[in-house]
Amino acid sequence: MEKRISNVLAVLKRRSAPAIAAFAAVIGGAIAYLAVTPSKYEAYARLMLDDKRVSVSELGRDLTQVSSNSPGNSPLADQAELIKSQRVLERAIAIAFPQIKGNLSQSPVSTAELSHNLKVKIVPATNILELNYQSKNPQLAAQLLNAISQAMVEDNTKSINSEATKVKEFLEEKQVPEADKQLRQAEAQENKYRQLSGIVSLEEQTKSLVQSIATVEDQERTLSAQLQEIKARDVSLRQITNTENLNNAYSSVRSGQDEEIKKLRAKLSELENKIIEARLRFTEEHPNVRNLVGERDALRAIYSEQLARVSSENQNASAKNFAGDQLSQDLNSKFIVNRIEESAVNDRLKLLQTKKVNLQARLAQLPIKQQTLTVLTRKREEAAASLKFLQSKLEEARLTEAQKVSNIRVIENAVAPSSPSEPKQKVILALASVFGSVLAVGVVLLLELMDNTLRDATEAEELLQLPLLGVLPRLPAKTLVLKPANQFLDNISLVEPYRTLFKTLEFRSREQLRLIVVSSTISGEGKSVVASHLAAVAAMLSWRTLVIDADLRKPVQHTLFHLAPKLGITDVLEGNISLLDAVQPTDIENLDVLTCGQLHGRPSQLLESIEMKSLIAEASENYDLVIIDTPPLSACADASTLAQQSDGVVLVTRPSFTDKEILSRCVWELTQNRIPILGVVVNGMANLTQKYYRYPIHGSQPRLPKSQKQLMGVSQNAKNSPNGVK
Repeated sequence: MEKRISNVLAVLKRRSAPAIAAFAAVIGGAIAYLAVTPSKYEAYARLMLDDKRVSVSELGRDLTQVSSNSPGNSPLADQAELIKSQRVLERAIAIAFPQIKGNLSQSPVSTAELSHNLKVKIVPATNILELNYQSKNPQLAAQLLNAISQAMVEDNTKSINSEATKVKEFLEEKQVPEADKQLRQAEAQENKYRQLSGIVSLEEQTKSLVQSIATVEDQERTLSAQLQEIKARDVSLRQITNTENLNNAYSSVRSGQDEEIKKLRAKLSELENKIIEARLRFTEEHPNVRNLVGERDALRAIYSEQLARVSSENQNASAKNFAGDQLSQDLNSKFIVNRIEESAVNDRLKLLQTKKVNLQARLAQLPIKQQTLTVLTRKREEAAASLKFLQSKLEEARLTEAQKVSNIRVIENAVAPSSPSEPKQKVILALASVFGSVLAVGVVLLLELMDNTLRDATEAEELLQLPLLGVLPRLPAKTLVLKPANQFLDNISLVEPYRTLFKTLEFRSREQLRLIVVSSTISGEGKSVVASHLAAVAAMLSWRTLVIDADLRKPVQHTLFHLAPKLGITDVLEGNISLLDAVQPTDIENLDVLTCGQLHGRPSQLLESIEMKSLIAEASENYDLVIIDTPPLSACADASTLAQQSDGVVLVTRPSFTDKEILSRCVWELTQNRIPILGVVVNGMANLTQKYYRYPIHGSQPRLPKSQKQLMGVSQNAKNSPNGVK
């Protein structure tokens, strides 16, 4: 998060000038607009649409009703449009300027101008219309708004009164007489049908039938319950008496009560006993046995005749079906009575069911007979209601016409404003500030998007994935040239970053550094100045150092050291002079420079020669450190060629100048060609070097001679310039 904030602050600092210019331009435009725009005054008035309580009649309330059931239709919006109509505006002008007497051409305000400057707004969630009018004259604005409010009330009153008159005439002439005629016809038709159908009161007749059906149903339910009870009793008696039907029960009771049958049963029982005893004593063919059997059979025949005599419907009764004791006779009697009661209940139940069916049929016939009467009655009631409604509306129309009501009321009259409404200085300045800020941010973003140059050391390290060797300050103009060298070497704040760079190179090398190639991607990044000043610091640290100006196209080292450019590397390569004779000493102890010498038509041929390799080898043997200043990598392959014989290449970049795309491509080519890259140097970081070098060194400057103080005082106001032109 802290890193992002610092990046944003860095971007704002880099682009502060165009951002401030854009913001100032917008603010200036706003101030100019406020200066040339004339002031306008705005007056306000308010109208409200009252609800239906403004009238004493229902029709008046309906005509003044402000609500609307139609979707998308708004009475307030209709009134807002009506306010700006031609007739209302003309009436308002006539009210505001009575002296024109209907001649609008003499009015100081035309209807078009009045409509253009008039604004109508609906106050949300209310029935209130807010009117405002702008004019250069505050009194005129208030006068016109009050006239418009009065004209709107008059127009609304006239409109409602006209509607009430139309309703009254329509009801009197057509609707009321027609409704009265229809009522009379409906009454006559209803009376005639009642006489023909004989229906007096359908409700009473229906109620009576329903009650009768309910009574029959109650009786039916009671008899059904009795019948169930009788059937249950019948089942119990049949099981006890072992009697299947009523005739058997009757025969059993009669046979049990008849005296002759009782005697015959006793004789039969006696004969049976004798037959048993005879069979025990004699055989079946014995005359005694036969006589007894014959006597028994004869007695049985007589017994059967007697049973037939007492049986119902001449049915033969069984000899076993005999109720001889009193209990059996009582139970059989109860069985007979229960069967008789069951038959009686069944008969009554059938009669009730028949009666209920008849009553239901009569009830079902009533609605059929009543249908025609219902239609006629409804027709008569509708005609009567319609006549009554129309008569009431006629009276309401007469009241509304006489009352002259309006649903628009003035709730706030316009007052002449004391301060102008336009232009709104605070709003305009606030909007200008916002827009200016947005524009400034947009300018910053646009410039950042368009700018593909390197911005700082962190970005260089992240982009290239190479070690950051050092961050070098922007050198003052007086220290770009190392003549005299003490202007640079005595300034600790300038020397220490170069010393840090040198020590970083020394510490990060596995073996002792002997040969370094210094280059950049494009011209103007300060690689020649970095090479010369790095060599000066190395020499100051007692390293015998040689600077070779291998930029045979645009040499600059002789300028930086104030040396003669005549004898140099080209002369050595052509064999005109030896290396040790061609090098030139400088004011800095332990530091020599091999300048370019005479420019050659084919510099690449010289750098690719065997003599160049021999020169580099000889320089490495005679010096502790050799620094070769080469052309930019994007211009030619000189740096790549010489770097193959060196310990590595030091790439010099410059913030807001080095193109990231070119830099990435150069690094990629060096990597693909297996050329060692020692690291990246960020040059010309101005005050941002304090981020990387925080020690307070300004308080411990060495004491300088008076002449040197004067020289530094003269150059104190010198304008800073980029670190070299290459």
